[in-house]
Amino acid sequence: AASAVPGYSPGFKKPPATLRLKRKRPRSSEPVPAPPPCGEAPPAPSAPARRNPFSSLDNAPRAAGAPQPRERGRRPPPPSPPPAGGSPSAAPFWQVGPSPGTAVAEDLHLPVAVPAVPSSSRHEFPADWSIKTRLLFMSSQPFTWAEHLKTQEEAQGFVQHCRATETNLPESIQEPKLSTELRCAFQQSLVYWLHPSLPWLQLFPRIGADRRIAGKASPWSQDEALQQVLMSDWSVSFTSLYNLLKAKLCPYFYVCTYQFTVLFRAAGLAGSDVITAVISPTTRGLREGMRNEGIEFSLPLVEESRTRKQKNSEVNLETEVANSLEVGEEPVPSDDDDESFSWLEEMGVQDKVKKPDAISIKLRKEKHEVQMDHKPESLALVRGTNTFTLLNFLINCKSLVAVTGPQAGLPPTLLSPVAFRGGTMQTLKARSINAKARVHLAYEDIFSLEIVGPVMPHCLHALTTLLQAAQKGAFSAVLYAHEPTAVFNTDLGTASPALNKETVCKDLAACGLHPKALDQLSQCPTLGKSSIRVLEMKDYAYTWKS
Repeated sequence: AASAVPGYSPGFKKPPATLRLKRKRPRSSEPVPAPPPCGEAPPAPSAPARRNPFSSLDNAPRAAGAPQPRERGRRPPPPSPPPAGGSPSAAPFWQVGPSPGTAVAEDLHLPVAVPAVPSSSRHEFPADWSIKTRLLFMSSQPFTWAEHLKTQEEAQGFVQHCRATETNLPESIQEPKLSTELRCAFQQSLVYWLHPSLPWLQLFPRIGADRRIAGKASPWSQDEALQQVLMSDWSVSFTSLYNLLKAKLCPYFYVCTYQFTVLFRAAGLAGSDVITAVISPTTRGLREGMRNEGIEFSLPLVEESRTRKQKNSEVNLETEVANSLEVGEEPVPSDDDDESFSWLEEMGVQDKVKKPDAISIKLRKEKHEVQMDHKPESLALVRGTNTFTLLNFLINCKSLVAVTGPQAGLPPTLLSPVAFRGGTMQTLKARSINAKARVHLAYEDIFSLEIVGPVMPHCLHALTTLLQAAQKGAFSAVLYAHEPTAVFNTDLGTASPALNKETVCKDLAACGLHPKALDQLSQCPTLGKSSIRVLEMKDYAYTWKS
């Protein structure tokens, strides 16, 4: 009865084989294979070798260049995009994307980044004035000393921070987990101060944070009276921070708005002998408002670019003149001044052509300045007593706070390494992770410590100092910076030859930072418009990549 059914075949096909037969299409140049005779099942294609899911991670890996088998029906995961703006939630530990010069473990389950850094090494890395949003430390030694702090250790760490206790650890700690001094110093290094404090909102970073803040409760957005109260309280905290900075009791602080960030630095830091304020990015409207208030400022990157172009044009002009003299021609002068219209008189049409007015000439000259708005090149530098005028300008500036959108009515974020009036003590979030990574054709244990939050320059120095002692001078780190603040590492030409390390440490002894951190931050910035991306210590010597 079975043979009477048309198209019946007693040979059953497995579903994978059937799918492969349907996917396979004969090419036009190839002959179509004849169907198998009735009663015979078509031969199923040989399936690829399947990986043993119970194989141990300690098994010897395949030789380099050998094809890696893939499980049937399993597609390789797409590469994870890099974190936008260094957002803490953009790239978890197990999705660390490979940055330039970074080797990633081959196993899909263990993509642990192994930084590759330049060969030159020093016993100290340069000051990095950008705010980090995430740090990922890796070492062959465990980070058990950073886990589950006791109540007494946590309390002692807070006390040491508030009293600015200077902690000096030995070069190497044999039993880091049993070192109470190390664990207290770790808690001390995680503390920072913030205003305003709204626990249900993440108030850093503020640039590009509309999507993250959208949908959260914001009762002040439609209440002007509440907005005035918030701004009044914010003004008191801002003024308190500036007074501490002026008295050299605060080394630096950040003002983070929804459009730009301001870094105030005390006299003696970044090679300057006066208080400085760096604003980035800026717009033409903000710069015009500062000029109208009588604030003297400079655009160092624009001036540097203008000087470079002028030198190049002078070299090109000299070359053209030399070439003209060689061929016996008269050199033709080059006049790029927009206000010069002598060529109209030579043509005899000076009365027939309408000359541009002064406003048009001004706009033409400021064309380059307008084009650099919202870019790192728009960085503005304010020095000396003009920083106090800038303080009053920012307090009264209506564009400092967003009028519409999720951040409407929300005052800017103040970040400081020391306490100030209205500031709230906060701590960075830390967690340790253990994994295995393939290194030199073998699996090795990789221990990681992740720090999330607004990591300021002094905190990065404190953490690396602790890791130097706890990890026996061998660790690596991947640093994620808030990109709009990377330009703060530019050398602004404010170096004072009369400034020395002894004077800086003496004048800022009560600012709450460790003397070695002060020594680092007093140096002139050398990273340019970039920040440190990869940092490695080997044999107590640093190498880094920006």
